[in-house]
Amino acid sequence: MEQIDGQAMAELIVGNSVAIREIRGLVRFAAQTNASVLITGPSGTGKELVAHALHRASQRAAAPFIAVNSGAIPRELIESELFGHEKGSFTGAIARRIGHFESAHNGTLFLDEIGEMPLDMQVRLLRVLEDQKVRRIGSNDDVRVDVRLIAATHQCLESAIAEGRFRADLFYRLNVLPIELPALAERLEDIPMLVQHFLSRGFAADNPPVFTDEAMAILMAHDWPGNVRELKNLVERAAVFFQGMEVGTDQMAMLLRPIRSARPELSQPIGVAMPANVVPMAAAPSVTIPAPTPSFAKPIDLREYLQNEERRVLIEALESTGGVVSAAARLVKLQRTTFVEKMKRYQIGREIALSA
Repeated sequence: MEQIDGQAMAELIVGNSVAIREIRGLVRFAAQTNASVLITGPSGTGKELVAHALHRASQRAAAPFIAVNSGAIPRELIESELFGHEKGSFTGAIARRIGHFESAHNGTLFLDEIGEMPLDMQVRLLRVLEDQKVRRIGSNDDVRVDVRLIAATHQCLESAIAEGRFRADLFYRLNVLPIELPALAERLEDIPMLVQHFLSRGFAADNPPVFTDEAMAILMAHDWPGNVRELKNLVERAAVFFQGMEVGTDQMAMLLRPIRSARPELSQPIGVAMPANVVPMAAAPSVTIPAPTPSFAKPIDLREYLQNEERRVLIEALESTGGVVSAAARLVKLQRTTFVEKMKRYQIGREIALSA
């Protein structure tokens, strides 16, 4: 893959807001170095896309770009996934496997959700970054690798360090060049450009829907808790339901119905005619958990208080879903892997939650 120029980067990192222009400038600067990069920002803001743009703008563009979600790999497999293993090194290892570090040799390895990585693996990752060598499971030999590492997270790693969930030395090793992505609500002026970008690359690109000025105003008024990912999904829904049609206020009411809107008048249906073959999606359930007000008659340990509150919320979410972890995670807007890690940290079992 060829190295991209500024025009191509603008097509990857879409927008003309001050924030996005600054992001593109940071990416161009970072692309000139081999330093580690840490991309932060809320979920759905495009961290992998920025990492890919950085790779393509660098001298490593012709080499592999390997993207790995650290939170999606089972704990017992993550070492093999990253560093590889030799045949017979453990039960089920029927052949040698090259890990992601070796696969990304001379290129870029993108570790998403780095905050989910177990502490013992953080130690090994730090050693690899410092030595530029990996050792496959079951091997006595080191393999030298030349890899540019880009990590990303939606978490506050400083808080994770304070809670003992993330190593400070690894954080400083990763955070050489920090890039913080803004929420979509902080760059609303980019929405029209993003909408056109998604429409031009969707399956209905030859006959896309047309968003009216009223529809665009509704998009600009929405709070976008799911950020750019949420906007992309909405545009794709519009392309499915209203291909070649005009999208106005009524159509927007249908498109926004499955998700919470920032505008009260859109919270109720406005009598839109749903296509006959479309089954309306039910709104996701939500849970409201009132928090007790702390008493300041005496000093309190804020960290302990917040941890107790978080544990209480997790238990009540599990109670609300009958102990179904994936459903409870959705109620409190966490990834399932994050929810499970918090259950382990607070020693919450399904049976504890259901008997609380």
